[in-house]
This record gives sequence, C-alpha cells and structure tokens, in this order.
Amino acid sequence: MIQGRKLRVDTTVVETNIHYPTDSSLLGDGARGLTRTMKKIETQAGKLKRKVRDRTRSVSKRVTAIATASRHKGEEGEVKRKKQYKELLRYSRQILNDAKRVIAEVEEMPAKKKQGMSGLCEQLSQMAGRVKQVVRQTKARVFDGITKLPGKSPHSEIIRKGKASKPTEFGKMVQVQETENQIITHYNVFDQRPSDRDLLLGAVETHARVLGRVPHLATADAGYCSRAQEQAAEEKGVKWVAVPNTKSTERKKKEHSRWFKKAQAWRTGCEGRISVLKRRHGLTRCRYRGTEGMKRWVGLGVMADTPISMRNVLAART
Repeated sequence: MIQGRKLRVDTTVVETNIHYPTDSSLLGDGARGLTRTMKKIETQAGKLKRKVRDRTRSVSKRVTAIATASRHKGEEGEVKRKKQYKELLRYSRQILNDAKRVIAEVEEMPAKKKQGMSGLCEQLSQMAGRVKQVVRQTKARVFDGITKLPGKSPHSEIIRKGKASKPTEFGKMVQVQETENQIITHYNVFDQRPSDRDLLLGAVETHARVLGRVPHLATADAGYCSRAQEQAAEEKGVKWVAVPNTKSTERKKKEHSRWFKKAQAWRTGCEGRISVLKRRHGLTRCRYRGTEGMKRWVGLGVMADTPISMRNVLAART
C-alpha cells in the first residue's frame, strides 16, 4: 500500500477544552463559582453569622466594561480598562474574603452539623486558591506589564501561529507525518512547543525507523526552513528536500524547478489531511484532560482516520 518514498510533514494546534481565557473572564467565572458554592453552604447550614453577599452582578458589569474599553485603542482606552480592572480586582478580593470567612465559620461548627458540608468547603477552598492565582497574574499583567508568570496551566500552551482567524490558540502543538496515498505514518504531541525549524531531521529519522527506508523526497512548508536541517537530511540519504525559503534569493532557481513545484503541490495535501482530522475526527478540540489525555485523543483520531485512507486506496485499485 505504501513504499515510503515520499514524506510530507506539517504541524497544527489541538486546543484544550477551555473557553478563551482572558483575565476578566476568568475572574468573572471565579466570582460566580465562589458565590454559588457559598450560597449552597449557607442553605445547607440553615444560617451563617453573616449573610453571603451576591456580588456577581457588579462583577459581570465590570467584565462587560473591560471588553468595551478594549475596543478603544490608545491611551484613553488603556486608562478606562485599568480603571475597570481595579474595580474588578476589588470585588474579587471581597469575594475571596467572604469565602475565607465562610470556611472558617464551617470549621467552628459542631462535627455533626458540618458533616455534610466538608465536600463543599473543600471545593470552595480549591476554587479560592485558583481565583487568588488569577488575581495575582491579572495584577502583574495589567498594572506591572509582566506577561510570563509561573503557575499557569501546564496542559495548555499559549501558541501563536500567525493565523488571522485565530491569532492565539490554547492547547498543544501536534506534528503529523504522511507518505503516499495519504497514509499517516507517525504523529507527535509536544509537551512544550518546539520551533518548526528543528523538526525536519527528526521527521526523516522517524520515517526511516518506522518504514525501514529513508524517503527520496521530503517536503514541508516555509516554517520548516533551516539550511542545517536540510543538509543533515540530505546526508541521511534524502535526494530531494523541498522546503520553500521566501527570504533567500539564491534558492529562487531551485524553487522554480519542476520537481520542486510538484513536491510543494503534493505537500499541500497535508493541510487537507489535518483539516479532515479536525472536522471528521474531532481534533479541533481535545475532550480529555491533561497531557496524557491529549496524546490519547490525538492518537485515537489518527487511528480512526488511517483505515478510511487504506479503504480508499484499496477501492481505487479494485
């Protein structure tokens, strides 16, 4: 079914199952979650020393105001946005103080009364810790200009691939390798996003290990362009390496040759394969949790796609 004479490779992002995590939306979600849990504790306890105050409406107004202020560019819009963020952080701290007070009050209750509220208190404490983290990173980013902070989710990387429709994606970068007849021979889910420029040689070596031969042709998009990687692939035995380099005038003659154009025309099929994986097999968004869940989700999608491609090849031969 395949000879392994050709190799095409491309990368994409599989998003984790989260909505677009702006600081204001995370604070809004945290405020709703904390207030809802405190209300449940209050109902179950019958009555607390101080009634739980619902500040979610005030928080929602600030979140909407921040979104509106973000549309105004320039210094005036920035001043409005920071003012609303100050108010949002103030309300968030008040809700966190309420949560701390409720947890302390439940701990002082008799053992029989607080028996059914231990799970809710644990949930409230866990959520409060997460909201505190968001408060710290919001303050650092908005008012101090610090964008790289430790403690963010290890399961979702912030990836920018230059797409106009999605300038920023949250998930993991995945590399897909194909050979003849649109058969996927290997895939990678990277724990940390590498540069595409460092991946071509590894793809050639993996191809040789899986299929027992070095491909005659290896092709990828301009993101993979690296003279050192191309030379290393040629030393491995790859006869033709077709990776465009838009900045180099020396390679224009090579890129205008017939074999290079045919290789690039074949390369575009890898983008179509990734599109099929996303539309037909759900690789747009991972429904499992954690890094291992992401690897399992991508692997199942690839396993589901391969028999279909094999069937199409056999049907065409028949």
